[in-house]
Amino acid sequence: MKNLKTIAVALVAFVSFTANAQTKKINVSKSGIVWTGKKVTGSHTGTINLQDGALVFKGKVLKGGTFNVDMTTINTTDLKAGQGKENLDGHLKAEDFFGVEKHKTANLVFKNISGKGKGLYTVTADLTIKGITNPITFDITVKGNTATTTLKVDRTKYDIKYGSGSFFSDLGDKTINDEFELKVNLAW
Repeated sequence: MKNLKTIAVALVAFVSFTANAQTKKINVSKSGIVWTGKKVTGSHTGTINLQDGALVFKGKVLKGGTFNVDMTTINTTDLKAGQGKENLDGHLKAEDFFGVEKHKTANLVFKNISGKGKGLYTVTADLTIKGITNPITFDITVKGNTATTTLKVDRTKYDIKYGSGSFFSDLGDKTINDEFELKVNLAW
């Protein structure tokens, strides 16, 4: 009987939470992701598109989020056609980087959110790239109908070791940083 009471209380709490929760679907055409990868001799930047996503709020408080990224849209923006853009885009999509032929999407699912005040939250989420999932922690700022964040991702945790000084010696100026950065702007 005690277990039945506990289950009933949990069910009421869950229904109460979901009844008050609002899911805000991300407008992918008004949102964007800019990536930056660095190497010893410089850096490259580009864009990648959100496929879909949503943030969950209870009142004005952020409670959850889920996002899917279309990995086939990796696009280098700091190089022009004929200046290596095609080669870099192709290499980033190849198996020794993101392997987009087999892994067309990457996703991020919020697992734990703690408020820091004034629309700022610390989020721990599961990030899946190339079918490999690892936790990642970052801050996100929510203001009105927008949210912004910057994520630093260690690519080697997702079996992306090409040019990594952590796995290969004698790379010299061909060494590529293990971390890349994603600047994310969301609108709904």
